[in-house]
Amino acid sequence: MEAIRKNTFTVLLVLVGFSAFSQSMSSLQSAFSKSYEAENTKNYITAISELKSVYDPDNYVINIRLGWLNYLAKQYTESIGFYEKSIALKPYAIEARFGCVKPLSAIEDWEKVKKQYLEILTIDPQNTIANYWLGVIVYNRKDFNSSAKYFEKIVNLYPLDYDSVIMLAWSKLYSNKPSEAKVLFHQALIIRPNDSSALNGLKLIP
Repeated sequence: MEAIRKNTFTVLLVLVGFSAFSQSMSSLQSAFSKSYEAENTKNYITAISELKSVYDPDNYVINIRLGWLNYLAKQYTESIGFYEKSIALKPYAIEARFGCVKPLSAIEDWEKVKKQYLEILTIDPQNTIANYWLGVIVYNRKDFNSSAKYFEKIVNLYPLDYDSVIMLAWSKLYSNKPSEAKVLFHQALIIRPNDSSALNGLKLIP
């Protein structure tokens, strides 16, 4: 009889726990639904408010969503904070790092943008987006040897990607490798005939 009572009590605890979980999930789904509706009408503050009503600091999905909504609302400091919480919760998820790049770029904190791209490449070395934009950052800093390495990774994967081919061509030219640059400028002209950037690059090569 005692065993039956214990089993009954355990079942009741499970049912209570399941009921609480169901209510919690229902509230979360409702808040997300309302936040999407508000976002669609560009009412970002309302969208943020809906999620904050069910905010859980340990919930990755809420934090990354709040990072995005605060970015749209141009509340960049808040956006970065939520993205950083998301990164801390799931350090190997690159979507939060890409998200964090947006408000960091908005405030022109290029060192932290660069750091996020480097972290992404540590997790996913072949990531073409991170390689490309990291290449652009170091290219603009006139570190052409480094930019060539990043663009070359993409060109090896996607030889017909114009943007990467042309950036690699200019990187090679400015790092004193004119013969390699010439081949790449001609490759760019195959991808995009009469391309002005490629033609201008060829004019600089004897």
